[in-house]
Amino acid sequence: MTAFLVFSGLILLLLTGVPIFAALGLSATVILLLFEGGIGSVADTVFSHLNKPILATIPLFVFMAQVMIRAKVIDDLYAMAHTLIGHIRGGLGVATVLACTIFAAISGSSVATALSIGSSAIPQMEKYGFPRREALGVVAAGGTLGILIPPSGPMILYAIVSEASIGALFLAGIIPGLLLALIFAGYSIVSASLRGGDRPPFAGSNQVFAAIRKSIWAVMAPPVVMGGIYFGVFTASEAAAVGSAYALVVAVVVYRNFGLRDLWDCTYAAMRTSMMVFMIIAGAAMFGHAITIIRLPVGVTEMVSQLGWGPMGFMLAVMAMIFVMGMFFESIAIILITTPILLPTMHAMDIDLVWYGVLLMINLELAMITPPVGMNLFVIKGITPAPLSEVIQGAAPYVVLMLIGLLALLMVPGLATWLPYAAGFGR
Repeated sequence: MTAFLVFSGLILLLLTGVPIFAALGLSATVILLLFEGGIGSVADTVFSHLNKPILATIPLFVFMAQVMIRAKVIDDLYAMAHTLIGHIRGGLGVATVLACTIFAAISGSSVATALSIGSSAIPQMEKYGFPRREALGVVAAGGTLGILIPPSGPMILYAIVSEASIGALFLAGIIPGLLLALIFAGYSIVSASLRGGDRPPFAGSNQVFAAIRKSIWAVMAPPVVMGGIYFGVFTASEAAAVGSAYALVVAVVVYRNFGLRDLWDCTYAAMRTSMMVFMIIAGAAMFGHAITIIRLPVGVTEMVSQLGWGPMGFMLAVMAMIFVMGMFFESIAIILITTPILLPTMHAMDIDLVWYGVLLMINLELAMITPPVGMNLFVIKGITPAPLSEVIQGAAPYVVLMLIGLLALLMVPGLATWLPYAAGFGR
């Protein structure tokens, strides 16, 4: 009964449009006042959650993405992908997936990926006779890779709340992310083959080499950041700093279109985004502390034990719950509401937090393209004249494909865990 009241109150607050951090903080305050008679314990809890060096990764990765976008380094990505493989059957869709995959590994944001790549890709695909509905779907789905392929903002947030290793999570997201990209690309090729129609002509070897040479700085950003983590050259926090420095050097020295005003704008954007995230983390810390006081996580663990669910049954139930929540709530809210409650049960069942984190990210990707609150659907609607219903129809096949990917990872955890543990990250 207590769990129902807590969830109901929090969900009602979120549905009224109250910011996430305020909803979490207000819910925690009410619980603490009712059960402890005061909120004196909040200050230490919030400070302990915010006093973590790993939080520096958030503004640094946001800054890196802002610099790469503002210096127009990203503009060369789709041109390269289109020139390289746009001439094969379904190649325009594959090129879009490739561009989204690389951009996702730079921006860490699904919305930014869909917006940036979609602005260039959708007109190009329509120009060459690619059905508009399929063009809308592949951009909406390709954009979701920003959540899974590192660096990922939601992944960092989950790592902070769960105290899982960010480096391990980053590496764990690579293989599933590439697997989903391959599934999307394969679907695009099969769909185009069944549809038939004309193909754009091959641009020629000279154009291909020129496009690759022009985009090499954007393509090299993910290996620079993730390669250092994999080979133990630097930590995740240091990788964020290296990535930011790399982006600045490319923008100032190579592209030469980045001035002091641009530096100010990128810094300001990174600061605003980071402050928003830090406020949410503070609210989550209060909420987590409050539900611990009323022993809600312990109650969930005892309930699961009484039901006799094994780890797989528990995970299937959790994934189904998060899938439904994703239709109504944004990714950050889902992470911060569910993780503190489920964490003790996962520990009791010896469920790998890195594996669960990747499963969670794929489910959050699904939330980006499932109505009624799929953010990528609205982003694509905003940059095209297509009705929202057409965007939803275009994205529908990719929901099925991502569910297949989610089930594959449930059945084969090694898809997520092999790479980080091969790199020396212990469980």
